[in-house]
Amino acid sequence: MTRFPFIIQPACIDDLEVLPRIEREAAALFVGWQVPLEVLQEQTPLQEFAAAQRDGRLWVARSQDDSVVGFALVDFVGGEPHLEEIDVLPSHGRQGVGRALVQVVQAWARASRYVSLTLTTFRDIPWNAPFYGRVGFREVSPQELSPALQMVVREEAARGLDPARRVVMSCSVGAA
Repeated sequence: MTRFPFIIQPACIDDLEVLPRIEREAAALFVGWQVPLEVLQEQTPLQEFAAAQRDGRLWVARSQDDSVVGFALVDFVGGEPHLEEIDVLPSHGRQGVGRALVQVVQAWARASRYVSLTLTTFRDIPWNAPFYGRVGFREVSPQELSPALQMVVREEAARGLDPARRVVMSCSVGAA
C-alpha cells in the first residue's frame, strides 16, 4: 500500500460501480487527439472488472475522503501480465496517482514472479508513452512482439486505433 494524499489498494467489490464513471471522465481527456469517438465511448463491462477484482488484478486509488479516484486493471496476454487500463479522474491528475498505480502493478508482477509487464498506449500523447517511459517502460519494436501482442495490435487497429500512433511497451520487473 502506498500513502500520499491517497491510498492504492486492491479493489473491493463495492468499488466496481464507480469505475465506469472514472473511465468516462478520463476518456474525455483524449477529445481532440484524433482518437475515434467509438473508442472514447468504450467501457469495460462490469463483469470484467468483477473477474479482475476476484483474481487480484484490479487496484484502486482512494482519496483522503475514501472516494475512488483512479484504478489500474491488469489482464494477461500470452500468459504474461499486461496493463490493460489505467484511469485517473482528471480532477486528481498530475498528483502522482497514475505513477503510484503503475508502481503497485509493477510490484505485484514482481511478487507474482513475472519477468515483465506490457501495455499498449498512444505514442504521441504526452501523458501516455512519455509517462510510461519515465516509470521504466521501453518501446517494443514490431519485430520483438510475441504473437499474442501482435494480436492485441491487430485488435486495436480493428477498433479504429491507428497503429502508427500506438506503441507497445514493456518493463522488466524481474522475478522475485
